[in-house]
Parts: sequence; structure tokens; C-alpha cells
Amino acid sequence: MSTIELNTSITDAEWEVMRVVWANDRVTSKTVISVLKEKMDWTESTIKTILGRLVEKGVLNTEQEGRKFIYTANIVEKEAVRDYAEDIFNRICKKKVGNVIGSIIEDHVLSFDDIDRLEKILEIKKSFAVEEVDCQCTEGQCECHLHHH
Repeated sequence: MSTIELNTSITDAEWEVMRVVWANDRVTSKTVISVLKEKMDWTESTIKTILGRLVEKGVLNTEQEGRKFIYTANIVEKEAVRDYAEDIFNRICKKKVGNVIGSIIEDHVLSFDDIDRLEKILEIKKSFAVEEVDCQCTEGQCECHLHHH
């Protein structure tokens, strides 16, 4: 599976479908329907419409095998999630990123392996840490400019 640069946003509904594709590598619409029909209370036609939209956007590939269409992802899940997180962090003041990451960690269950990995990452990040993160917002987009007087 290749990673391609997409300037296409994926809607919440499309994320649900993509999660099924990522989990199964190669998937038929029948499989996607069986996974999501009950969870999302969607009709078959809704799911097929979403699959079609993802193909149009270039996020999914489709190939025909007999009478079935097989869907595969054009983007790697890890990269899509990273891009999604980056998009969120680009929408907030750079000074608040650490607090947001801290809140995410506080609000979610983590395994011991997750915590060990985070501790290692933070230890490495310490050697590159700055005294204070620079605000890169336009004046009026955050409260930082109020504290510079």
C-alpha cells in the first residue's frame, strides 16, 4: 500500500468506512456493510455512496473480481491519523499544543507499553525543548498578545 499526498478532507462518515478498509486491507462492500450497518444504522445504499465518494476522492482503489468490487486504501492509516492530528494542531495556538496533548493523555486509557513509549519520546524531546514555545498566531486569534505588554 502506498502513501499518497491528498489534499482531500475525509468526513466523519468516511472515516468509519476507512477504518473497516484499513482493518481488512482488501474488502468488499458486503464486508463494509456488515460491519457498519448496525453500528451506524446506515442503509446499504448509504455505505455504497460513501465508498463511491472515497473512490472519487482517490482515497480508495477499486478493482473488480468477478461480480464483486474489492476496495483497498490509497493512504496508510498511520499517515492519515498523523495528518488529522497535524490539522488539529495547526488550528490552535502553538503555545497550547502541549496542554492539548496532556489533556488527550489524561482523558484516554493507555497501556504500559504506550506509557513507556511516551516516556522515551519525552526524554528525547527534552534535549530539544525550548524555554517557551513561540506563538505564531495572528494578533487577535489568541490571548498571547495580551501577555506581551
